[in-house]
Amino acid sequence: MKKELQAQRSAVASSRFRSWAKKLGPGLITGAADDDPSGIATYSQAGAQFGMNVLWTMFFTYPLMVGIQIVSARIGRVTGKGLAGNIREQFPAWLLYLIVGLLVVANTINIAADVSAMGDAVGLLVGGPTRLYAAGFGMLSLVLQVFVPYRRYVRILKWLTLALLTYVGVVFSVQISWLDVVRAIVMPKVRWDAATITTLVAVFGTTISPYLFFWQASQEVEELEASPKRQPLTQAPDQARAGFRRIKIDTYIGMLFSNLVAFFIILTTAVTLHAHGEVNIQTSADAAMALRPIAGEFAFLLFAGGIVGTGLLAVPVLAGSAAYATAGAFGWKKGLDHKPMVAKGFYSIIAVSTLVGVALGFTTIDPIKALYWSAVINGVISVPIMAVMMLMAANTKVMGRFVVTRRLKWLGWMATGAMAVAVVAMFATLD
Repeated sequence: MKKELQAQRSAVASSRFRSWAKKLGPGLITGAADDDPSGIATYSQAGAQFGMNVLWTMFFTYPLMVGIQIVSARIGRVTGKGLAGNIREQFPAWLLYLIVGLLVVANTINIAADVSAMGDAVGLLVGGPTRLYAAGFGMLSLVLQVFVPYRRYVRILKWLTLALLTYVGVVFSVQISWLDVVRAIVMPKVRWDAATITTLVAVFGTTISPYLFFWQASQEVEELEASPKRQPLTQAPDQARAGFRRIKIDTYIGMLFSNLVAFFIILTTAVTLHAHGEVNIQTSADAAMALRPIAGEFAFLLFAGGIVGTGLLAVPVLAGSAAYATAGAFGWKKGLDHKPMVAKGFYSIIAVSTLVGVALGFTTIDPIKALYWSAVINGVISVPIMAVMMLMAANTKVMGRFVVTRRLKWLGWMATGAMAVAVVAMFATLD
């Protein structure tokens, strides 16, 4: 009798877990992809240079990130179109083409930085030709996106989010005074000089990035097309309650995952690198190398291994968001569920952005400077994209009766305003 009860409880628990897992998808993958190797480098630089005094930023960005990502997801779920497709119908063509062009450039540079970081990480772990490793990771990502059907591919991406748990593990491999952590969060010692402002802007811009908006909205459309039971809410309003609840759960968890991992990366580098005077960190590989003599071999292996896992997750999101944006702008057939010959333009953008990103790693271009300019481009285009999203989300012509709530309006416009301030501060501190 006891065995039967235990079996029933186990079956119920398994059923609940599967139910929750099904609710997680676009938001979880979007949040996890935010902690890409170039993001790891930014968070590592912040922790190494300023210690625990930048931990508060993760609490500040979380609600703003949740708000703007829910807005992007709702636009996709309500209309059945991605952001570019909706912008195409509501705004001047020149604005759309400018935004999409800059997004593709920034994403390609980001891909270059990420595959280079992955190659460097493998080089640290096993030695050998780092550029060839980088090229191999780029080609692997491209092959998976082109030849693996969406339903199977999205499962791969879900599993890859677990790679971020390595950065949680790193924290527990070093000694930390949690009382000092709490003090730093509640009462951070911040000097408002050029170096601090530049770092805070970099952290903020890394956490809230334009490619995430395009990706999550497009993935909501992919989910619609992958399920015959689902339709855009403008056509099936009865699905709104369940659809919005799933988006809310998915996004809250995905963005929490993203910000927690960033928090742990900053904390790890603060209590190790910053505490030992190792403040000159340029890349994620530099951070891994610097950790080795300070935090030990285990922390080094976790940190370096995590770079590879997060890169495998982020590169397809970067290439995919560029492809969704471009295809939406020109009205091309798009979607990872289509065969390559059916959506030639869409897959061409994925291929070109990935291959150009890999090729940049074989040039004399300084990846640190390239990544810096990528951040500048992302910062510049994020504000108009966010403003356009908020205007569409409140427009009954776009959203019908599903215009965003007052709370989401506040969060979305606060995120837009905060990003605008960050961009102004960034230009004010440029040499």
